[in-house]
Amino acid sequence: MSAAPPEYSDSAARPAIARPAIARPAARLDGVAALPGDKSISHRALMLGALAVGRTRVTGLLEGADVLATANALRQLGVTVARQPDGAWTIDGVGIGGLVAPDSVLDMGNAGTAARLLLGILASHDLRAVMTGDASLCRRPMARVTEPLSQVGARFDCAEGGRLPLTVWGARAPVPIVYALPVASAQVSSAVLLAGLNTMGETSVIETAPTRDHTFRMMRHFGCRVSSAHGRNGTRFTVGGWQEYSAADLRVPADPSSAAYPLVAALLAGSGTVTVRGVCLNPLRAGLYDTLAEMCANLAIENRREVSGEPGGDLVAEAGALNAVTVPEGRAASMIDEYPVLAVAAALANGTSRFDGIGELRVKESDRLAATADGLARCGVSVRSGDDWMEIDGSGGRPVAGTGPDNPVATMHDHRIAMSFLVLGLASRDGVAVDDTAMIGTSFPGFVPLMQSLGAPIEDLADPADRPTGE
Repeated sequence: MSAAPPEYSDSAARPAIARPAIARPAARLDGVAALPGDKSISHRALMLGALAVGRTRVTGLLEGADVLATANALRQLGVTVARQPDGAWTIDGVGIGGLVAPDSVLDMGNAGTAARLLLGILASHDLRAVMTGDASLCRRPMARVTEPLSQVGARFDCAEGGRLPLTVWGARAPVPIVYALPVASAQVSSAVLLAGLNTMGETSVIETAPTRDHTFRMMRHFGCRVSSAHGRNGTRFTVGGWQEYSAADLRVPADPSSAAYPLVAALLAGSGTVTVRGVCLNPLRAGLYDTLAEMCANLAIENRREVSGEPGGDLVAEAGALNAVTVPEGRAASMIDEYPVLAVAAALANGTSRFDGIGELRVKESDRLAATADGLARCGVSVRSGDDWMEIDGSGGRPVAGTGPDNPVATMHDHRIAMSFLVLGLASRDGVAVDDTAMIGTSFPGFVPLMQSLGAPIEDLADPADRPTGE
């Protein structure tokens, strides 16, 4: 059975009313999960399509609130972005340097990736823009991108601590830079490369540790002049400035981060098999699946293929026992968003698991390290953590205790925390309640109905008066 995609709504607004829910024990999960497109690739498809010459057609675009925020921001900058009746999206590009100053504030909602990448584009356009976001996004640091973009010639007036809301004055005469990343960050790397598209000469980023290379791959898909070179000091990515490139149709593969939830749920279930088709398997995003293999998970990759410049394939997960794992610091960049759901898998494994080098979790939509540790402890799991590490004592396959509606896991308004603990509830003794699921739509619209279609007993605990019409 394949889950149907959710109804489309052209709105980036996050629900104002909390939607508590509980996931109860699942004896069996079975079926084929139709997942939304990859969020990181969806953002980049819209942005690079906006700077191309001609019309780009995108299929499989994620229609979550974060990506819709990107589409709305581009419209404010003079780009025509539209969803077609067949579900595809079209972007009528304005060409390099063709964006116009927005008449109103660019509200990025909860989309941290979109905010940082868009700042890179704005930095080399001679215009003024004001950018803000929701309360969560306004707590996240922006200095990591404004610092190198200031070297390009842009000016920024930020809230205290280098945070949103901020005003950006794009450079009138942007200059190319060579920027060595002080910390591994695909968002910083991408922001600098995107700024370089409208800059005379060549702009380079040097990565001493690998990060997601979606921007580089997509630039190459669009036919941009880009290159990479590996040396003793790392990898140097270079983009040529003041170039025009043509529109290029593309398909967005399924999000490997979203795939993690039904797949881990299937591994922890009493029985059954779950398949997720067309998942992006970029090696710089596949750290979770390498780790699950080390845990002896019954997880197979079938029908490998390339989708618009990205490697992909079908993932098949079957219920079975897991062993504890030690995840090295060097793997963190390839799976940083998946640590909460990996922690759920570790809670059911045989032995003690340890994750090192995960301090970046503290500056995501929430302090995910603290939220994960607190949620596990609330569910009766033995867990220890520090500034950038976590240890989890697995139950050896026995269901964890869980927690009910009177003591729900605090999601901290974070979609990945909410989904991870709903997955844990399926492998619990008493179920796991979470205090909110409303924000899940930022990355995975239709998550609960999809899981229910696989056999997951997830129940909405919201007051009927607070439920949207039609539910």
